[in-house]
Amino acid sequence: MKIAYLGLGIMGRPMAVNLVKAGHEVSVWNRTAKAVEGARTAASPADAARDADVVWICVADTRAVESVLFGAGGVSEVLRPGVIIVDSSTIAPEATRAFAARVRALGAEFVDAPMTGSKIAAQSGQLLFIVGGSERTVAELDPLFMTLGKKVIRVGETGAGESAKIGMNLMIAAIFEGFAEALALTGKLGVPQEILVELIESSMIRSGVTDYKAKFVLNRDWTANFPLRLMHKDIHLALDAAREVQVELPALKAIEQVYQKAVDAGHGNDDYAVTVETVGSL
Repeated sequence: MKIAYLGLGIMGRPMAVNLVKAGHEVSVWNRTAKAVEGARTAASPADAARDADVVWICVADTRAVESVLFGAGGVSEVLRPGVIIVDSSTIAPEATRAFAARVRALGAEFVDAPMTGSKIAAQSGQLLFIVGGSERTVAELDPLFMTLGKKVIRVGETGAGESAKIGMNLMIAAIFEGFAEALALTGKLGVPQEILVELIESSMIRSGVTDYKAKFVLNRDWTANFPLRLMHKDIHLALDAAREVQVELPALKAIEQVYQKAVDAGHGNDDYAVTVETVGSL
């Protein structure tokens, strides 16, 4: 299959690599030029997508997706009937539905497929895809999803994947904030961090978030698996969506202030786990 992969960041690059390894004919593009061995490096999104059967996007935010699709040199310049666009970026659900409508007006299909998992999961093909789109189109993409991930859950029609993803990231932020605050409080009370982590891992409050992040926290390793600036962006997506449907999210509003302080302190490109230090200094 001919695939255009647009966006070679922490998650996108290993996904493109795995598509090449699976034997697909892959063209790649990134805003700042990067190459993937075995793939053709394109000069623009349109160049990458020119002959593609599937165009896969994984970029930073809503504005970047719009630019890749509809900006100068964008995919829409060469889009033809029958092409499927898959967007694995985490963006606003309303924007997803608007982009999908514009794509379908050109005869192509659109699936929102944000994923969860770390860069390690992206490298090993163990991602979980959270999908919005027609049953037929999602089924057509299943072999590609299974090349890149371990499971696909179709949530519903267009935009449903993004809606579920921002809810999941809300939970990740909230769970980790509880972990960070517990470390800050118990540390001041004289409890060693290693002991608290052992207690967490041995009890009902254990979670996938703490299982994965605890070792990085204990080692003070803030190498980005999920950059803080992107989690901060996703927090804003959730708060914006909540305002649209008139849902109050008081805990997330407080967490957003922690992330803003971390950004102000220069931690935007560090892993969001660095908020442990922000909480400890409040």
